[in-house]
Amino acid sequence: MKRATVTIPDDLVEAMDGFVRAQVAPPPLTAVVQAALRQFLTDRGYLRSRGTLRISPARRGSGRSDASKARDRYLAKR
Repeated sequence: MKRATVTIPDDLVEAMDGFVRAQVAPPPLTAVVQAALRQFLTDRGYLRSRGTLRISPARRGSGRSDASKARDRYLAKR
């Protein structure tokens, strides 16, 4: 991980402060900046977007009674 010092203009500071205050569990400034940078770079094609985890339940009677214990094995087959 790389550490950086960034100067943030007043309008962005006000917007970030408002965002943080509006959250039920206020995130740290570092998390807000990282999320914004991640979104910016993803939108421009410089960073691959993280896939959404989609879990669907097995059909009733599928015979997989150990799915919660062996989930990694089942997900690896996808």
